[in-house]
Parts: sequence; C-alpha cells; structure tokens
Amino acid sequence: MKKMKSNLDERQEMQLLQIEHRGYWLAFLGLLISLLIQTGIGVDGFRTIAGEFIVFMLLAIYMVIACIKNGIWDRKLKSTKKTNILASIIAGIIVAVFYFAITYYRYHKVYGSMATAIIMFVSTMILCYILLSLSVKLYQRSVNKIESAIEDDLEK
Repeated sequence: MKKMKSNLDERQEMQLLQIEHRGYWLAFLGLLISLLIQTGIGVDGFRTIAGEFIVFMLLAIYMVIACIKNGIWDRKLKSTKKTNILASIIAGIIVAVFYFAITYYRYHKVYGSMATAIIMFVSTMILCYILLSLSVKLYQRSVNKIESAIEDDLEK
C-alpha cells in the first residue's frame, strides 16, 4: 500500500501529537477509573469487566514495550533502584487503601480489612519492584543497543 503524504505542517503535526497524547491518557485513566469503580461496587464476576480490562492491559503493555524498545524511560524520573522502590511503595499504598476500603465496606471488620490491606501492600510492592527492575534491565539493554548502533553509524 502506498503511503499517503501528510497534509499537515509542522505546527499542526505537533498539535496532533499533543491531542493524541492527551487522548491516550484520557482513555488509559478512564479505563482504570472504570475498573476501580466496578471492582469497588462488586460487579458480578470477571465477565462484566473483561472488555475494559483487556483494552486497559493492551494499552499498558503496548506503552511499556514501545517505550523500552525506543530507549525511553520517563521525562522526569531516572531508572534507578531508589525510583523503583519509591514507585513500588506508592503502588503498594494505593492498592492497600483500595482493598482496605473494599473489604471494610463489604464485611465491616477492621482487623480483617487491615490484614487484607497489609497482604495486598506487600504483594503489590514486591511484584511492582520485580517488574520495574526487569523493565530497567530491558531498558538499559535497549539504550545500549541504540547507542552502539548510533556509534557504528558515526564511524562509517
């Protein structure tokens, strides 16, 4: 198929990229909020939220793979152990608060809700740290590959 020429000038191209950027994050956060609300009110089984969950996970996985493949980590954060630990703790706290609220709402047991929150905090923190550490290794490998390709091109 023949690639069509763009009708946009550079300013319009940048505006379109900005619109697409906002649209992506609106869809991503909208799906996340939808999943959290539906989980919080206790929907009937996974089938009810399967569509949103699949789209949400496809967006998340695509973004991670595309960024790592292109050697992009974040605009402001560095890919360090300290950042991974902090992000893991924040994710653990968010999940713990969410599960505490859900469990307390459903069963009205403070200690049971606290136990659930602690278990979810530790589980989320460990899983998040492992996944972030793996992502950092893949990211660094990708950056090294890109940099070596650039050096090879400069030498030629």
